[in-house]
Order: sequence, then C-alpha cells, then structure tokens
Amino acid sequence: MLSGPPLYILGQIYVLIMVIRAVFSFFPYSSDSPLNPVRRVVTTLTEPVLAPFRRLIPPVGMFDVSFIVAFLVIEVIVQTVLIRT
Repeated sequence: MLSGPPLYILGQIYVLIMVIRAVFSFFPYSSDSPLNPVRRVVTTLTEPVLAPFRRLIPPVGMFDVSFIVAFLVIEVIVQTVLIRT
C-alpha cells in the first residue's frame, strides 16, 4: 500500500490523517464518544498546518475552503517533492 522513500510515506500518512479529520467534521462532537481521543490526536496533528491557511482564507458561508486548499498544497508537495527524496 505505502511504498517509497520514508519522507514520502510520512507525507502519505499525514494526508490520510487529514482525510480522517475531514470525515470527523461530518459528525457532531460528543465529549463522551469513544472516538473522542482519536479526534483529539487528529486535531492536534493537523491544526498547526491548517491554522495558517485559515488565517489567509476566510470561510465561504459555512464552508471552510482553507482545508481544501491546505489538503491540495500538501498533496502536491508529497507527490512532487517528497517522492523524489
């Protein structure tokens, strides 16, 4: 499934974590949910990357387009730069 240089593999894992965060965003937050610890870890790992994009790109209505832009930028970096390392 994941093969290639170590930085490329880490990049792919990070993209997967971002996808998990996107899926979590479709479900209501509940503090007593058994997935709450996973959600906290995913948020802790992705927020440092997403926060700068949120400061630059305002939401459009109720949609956070900064996530999409961040996801695409990270995917381009992983596919073009990290695959060569």
